[in-house]
Amino acid sequence: MYDVGTRKRALALVAQGRSLNSVSKETGVSRASIRSWQSRIEPLSGNRSQPCPRCRATPEPPDDPDAYAYLLGLYLGDGCISAHRRGVHFLRIACADAWPGLIEACVSAMQLVRPDNKVCRVRSQGCQYVTCSSKHWPCLFPQHGPGKKHDRKITLEPWQQRIVDDHPWDFVRGLIHSDGCRITNWTTRLVGGEAKRYEYPRYFFTNKSDDIRQLFTDTLDNLGIGWTHCTRHGNPYNISVAKKASVALMDLHIGPKY
Repeated sequence: MYDVGTRKRALALVAQGRSLNSVSKETGVSRASIRSWQSRIEPLSGNRSQPCPRCRATPEPPDDPDAYAYLLGLYLGDGCISAHRRGVHFLRIACADAWPGLIEACVSAMQLVRPDNKVCRVRSQGCQYVTCSSKHWPCLFPQHGPGKKHDRKITLEPWQQRIVDDHPWDFVRGLIHSDGCRITNWTTRLVGGEAKRYEYPRYFFTNKSDDIRQLFTDTLDNLGIGWTHCTRHGNPYNISVAKKASVALMDLHIGPKY
């Protein structure tokens, strides 16, 4: 918990043109916190039991729908929710150490979705688990259930689908950041009788769940992105985006992991 003075000092340094990284090192405040203060400077309530938008007398969508759409994509790919004592649930998103920018984006999105709850990073071999406890994660992610996601039905609630329809790129980015990648493929062509190497970028999304792949491809269809199934070893787990115009759109809104 930081007081208003600390918050104002950090934001003043940012206003001077300093990077979030340098301000974080000088003040000892995480970049995710500084980023969240740019829209809210008042100290957060110490009450960790504030109801989520879904628990109100009239349920409402999350307050930050673009952050929620991104976090939903991450959860469907590499997230899980586990129950703890006294009705508390932990949301955990596994993020590879190779992508520090992705980890920061995950921390920021999780904090924006549950601003009154602390977001932690739990280190493991080769990865970090971005974690936050709340009684309301099952309200925000009703896809939670026992067993693996690909062994049970995964569908979006109408209110979730409206968020995805309104923020499709955030949702697709979350899915790509969790279970996708951008690679450079190559092939050879005969030019003047001589074999020439030809390289081209390509996006892949891989998930065992038929339902999650369907959510991904339905959103691509709505965005006008061309895609194909890419079956490997008889398993239809891979979705490929390789057409030049579609890759250009993906590059504009998604880009490689970082």
